Amino acid sequence: MEPTGIDGAWMFTPRILSDSRGSFLEWFRAGELAASLGYQPEVAQANCSVSRRGVIRGIHFADVPPGQAKYVVCVSGAILDVIVDVRIGSPSYGRWEAMRLDDASRCAVFLSEGLGHAFMALSAEATVVYLCSTAYAPGREHSVDPFDPEIGIAWPAGAEPVLSGKDAAAPTLEQAKRDAMLPAYADCTAYRDRLRRTAGGEHMATSVQSE
Repeated sequence: MEPTGIDGAWMFTPRILSDSRGSFLEWFRAGELAASLGYQPEVAQANCSVSRRGVIRGIHFADVPPGQAKYVVCVSGAILDVIVDVRIGSPSYGRWEAMRLDDASRCAVFLSEGLGHAFMALSAEATVVYLCSTAYAPGREHSVDPFDPEIGIAWPAGAEPVLSGKDAAAPTLEQAKRDAMLPAYADCTAYRDRLRRTAGGEHMATSVQSE
């Protein structure tokens, strides 16, 4: 797990074992993720999306607490995966980072609760699987315009962007801020600290029982 330049986001590069039969890898390792986070995130839902070239999904985020952490991998094709810091008060508020996820490197991205997430399909078809810490709850889910010039994501040229009606009508970051839609960085860090304290308490309880 390698941290990105945005607090609360990591990239995982797996070891791929190949032979005459094909290849094998461990695309999710709970222990390594927990070592980076300081707690073991819940997996409440697993999503799979199939997108044609040019499709952009996002920028999506959820209210914190509880938010929705995501572990994202592209199992077929290629995408440009984008993390956007929409947390008011964050040192990197308004910044974004992008990384290519594809079926060759098999890299994965983890983003903590409160961060915005988007991706664009780069191949003719791309299949993306992501583990979520909470189930989908429409009342807590929000979007920000992926073409907001204030954010300035450098989407790849050469493909006509395709968005859902909801994403196309999403507000800018400034509009979302004025409408009190955005999570606060302080709330996000407090929530993560609470998860770490809970994980520490459970570890102590397990140790006592085993003794």
